[in-house]
Amino acid sequence: MDWLHTFPTRKLTRRTYLTGCLALGMSALVACQAASPSASPTSAPTVSSTGAPTAAPTAPAAASPTVAPTTAPASPTAAAQASPAAQATPATSLIHGSGTVSVMYAGSLVTLMEKRIGPAFDEATGFTFQGEGKGSVAIANLIKGKARTPDIFISADPSVNALLQGTSNGNFVSWWVPFARTALVVGWSPKSKFAADFEAAKAEKRTWESVLSEPGLRLGRTDPALDPKGYRTLWLFQLDEARTSDKGEARRILGSPDNPDQIFPEEQLVARLQSGQLDAGIFYEIEAVEARLPFLELPAEVNQGDPSLAAHYASVSYTDKKGTTYRGSPILYTVTIPSTARDRAGAEAFVQYLLGPDGQALLTREGLFAATPTVSGDLGSVPNVLKAVVKAS
Repeated sequence: MDWLHTFPTRKLTRRTYLTGCLALGMSALVACQAASPSASPTSAPTVSSTGAPTAAPTAPAAASPTVAPTTAPASPTAAAQASPAAQATPATSLIHGSGTVSVMYAGSLVTLMEKRIGPAFDEATGFTFQGEGKGSVAIANLIKGKARTPDIFISADPSVNALLQGTSNGNFVSWWVPFARTALVVGWSPKSKFAADFEAAKAEKRTWESVLSEPGLRLGRTDPALDPKGYRTLWLFQLDEARTSDKGEARRILGSPDNPDQIFPEEQLVARLQSGQLDAGIFYEIEAVEARLPFLELPAEVNQGDPSLAAHYASVSYTDKKGTTYRGSPILYTVTIPSTARDRAGAEAFVQYLLGPDGQALLTREGLFAATPTVSGDLGSVPNVLKAVVKAS
């Protein structure tokens, strides 16, 4: 594997690292993921004695994530029963069948899910993908309120799953597993009168903070009460204030945490920027890549994309109006099958595909970074057919 070391040091943490691996084949991709210095996810949150989800102290990058379940881990359950429309061969084989699989996913993945993952999953399995994207917290609230009954729930923050875990939260979720990671960036509109200023910042001729502080600049972000990217945006500026010692930065650029002039639904933010309604926005890198937006890469100390900085990210937090506290952590996308699933075989096929070699290769090509699929919550609740594609905590 000496060829791994021919990549420039900075590229080891960027998309081009794994894209280069893909050119050498799937076995090389797997080796790249194992060798990448930032391939390990961080620990997910625990549930406090009051029932509100709070993050557990984050572990070093080399450690696997764990979540303290609300009950002791149970012994492995019997294999989930497949619907008459689906048949599975050995556990490592992809389940094939028919029927609709309802997938509710973090709104930052709209293009990826609707244009890439959904069609590829349909072709590979015979099932039919039906997706809906919203802020992860908003989805959790819809599930808890029984307004939605998805077969799959994909969150942009592991801690959101804890909102659905345990008896006090309806026992909608008992396990979850990371499948990819990303970082925060500042995207801007080519139509913006500040476009040249962002280009100057990209060329390191001025600071990105100074551009966002320009009078009249229209910045868009998501609601921290509904979307992890919303509270991660607050953390971005909290972390940057510590980095630069500029204690007034967050207030100057963001205003109040829930500033209505800046907050938009996650599924609308990219479109508003592309149309020129906004000059800039805070996005996950995967969003900017998929939408072909120009964007600024931010320092690892603030972009929440480096698992080795988990302890540093944990220095910031956000508490919503309900008293739920979220602790800073690296950005991880997770997948689970909630108790609302009606087509369990289709749901299991979707997780198989997402965590399998074809799904992981597709995610890498689209600009996401690898994450070790280590189960959080109750490993015993993971369907037996999926235990071949996940890791124990």
